[in-house]
Amino acid sequence: MSANERAEVTAFKELESLVRNLGEELAAFRRRAIAAEAQLKETGQTPRVSRTGETLDRATELELENQALRERVTRAEERIRGMLDRVRFLRQQLQSQPTIPAGRS
Repeated sequence: MSANERAEVTAFKELESLVRNLGEELAAFRRRAIAAEAQLKETGQTPRVSRTGETLDRATELELENQALRERVTRAEERIRGMLDRVRFLRQQLQSQPTIPAGRS
């Protein structure tokens, strides 16, 4: 056998091993998916899917909801600060205007 043939045989054996391992991994993923589907059917839950297509568990779902609520609270606080600033400005404007005596118009 030449060196080229040995290299080809070695590469083929390596490829064969990789394909076998990949097949085993795929079978393991398939078993896990089937088990997860069976568990969902038992509990009657429907899987939650994120915007990116990932299945979410309840804890992850609650964390995302909390994050969204925190963002809403932050935006509301910013709007309140803006409104308070406007009220202060208007109050200052009213206080700086000269008052008109009651008899004059």
